[in-house]
Amino acid sequence: MRSLFSDRGRVARATGWLLLVAAVTGTVLIGVSPSPYAVERPGPVYNVLGKTLVSGKNVPLIEIPGRTTYPAGGMLDMLTVYVDGSPQQRVSWIELAGSWFDASRAAVPLDEIYPPGQTDKQANEESALDMSNSQQNAIAAALTELKVGYTSQLLVAQVIKGTPAAGRLKAGDELVTVDGEPITGLAVLQSAIRATGTSGSVSLVIRRAGTTKTVEITPEINAETGKPAIGIYTGSRFDFPFDVKIQLQDVGGPSAGMMLALGIYDKLTPGSLTGGKHIAGTGTIDPDGSVGAIGGIRQKLYGARDDGASWFLAPASNCDEVRGHIPSGIRVVAVKTLDDSLAAVRAIASGSGTGSLPSCPAK
Repeated sequence: MRSLFSDRGRVARATGWLLLVAAVTGTVLIGVSPSPYAVERPGPVYNVLGKTLVSGKNVPLIEIPGRTTYPAGGMLDMLTVYVDGSPQQRVSWIELAGSWFDASRAAVPLDEIYPPGQTDKQANEESALDMSNSQQNAIAAALTELKVGYTSQLLVAQVIKGTPAAGRLKAGDELVTVDGEPITGLAVLQSAIRATGTSGSVSLVIRRAGTTKTVEITPEINAETGKPAIGIYTGSRFDFPFDVKIQLQDVGGPSAGMMLALGIYDKLTPGSLTGGKHIAGTGTIDPDGSVGAIGGIRQKLYGARDDGASWFLAPASNCDEVRGHIPSGIRVVAVKTLDDSLAAVRAIASGSGTGSLPSCPAK
């Protein structure tokens, strides 16, 4: 006669196994499901004084044909960041979990990297535009430092749909004055827009197809920045006295500007700026030499460390992100301008005065 208790035991064991299988299956399904995050990690490192691969050929990253240039020793590394994941191709929770145990990686909400509604194609186009502008600004900043004259105009690079500028401005418009003040750079335009808030309009004189006209635009608060904006991306058109070729493949964004400016300056001046030292860095650059904040700086610190750099030039405006996240073996110097960067590189090259170089102070 079969025992009722043994039947119940078999049922309990079977139920237990079913629950275990269900739990494992549920965990796997959750793990492979798409997450609302992207993962930032260190990307390729490029020595701006060296060569890089473009279309299968090794070419100088910076080349200045028809101009006297000088051998540049040492290394000035520009850093990049890989971003795994996009609104169209999301990383899974399992893939995301790896970033929680790796200091060189960071999980970032997708909407902090990709504005709502932006496609991969649009993001790539914006990144390429940022790199193009960054290269031009780097040339301008280096020539400004060398006191080599050039002319420039600020242009509308792109008008964002649904913003105050839509239907008023077009890509290619030259921005001449704002509220009667000559627009000598992006900072002048930004200052005028922010001064009005949303209670008034800015009066822009633009040049389109050789004809000037006045356009009145009322700024709106940008949801991402919380600041007044009119809804355009800008670029500059420069007329330089000679060509500077910057050759990079599949690299976007604005953060290489400062290191490119240092590389151009080094090639156009006698002697080795670095003194043979290995220095990395990052930061945007304006034509006047101002260095600005960038994204992914923690990943770039690890990229610099892994490539063998001992020194890292960081925008002072990124210090909050740098503080407490410096890998062992790297010393960070905080810089605000191209002059600061040049002074730091010279001190590192000579080995004299490095103790007084500015760093990111503790809170």
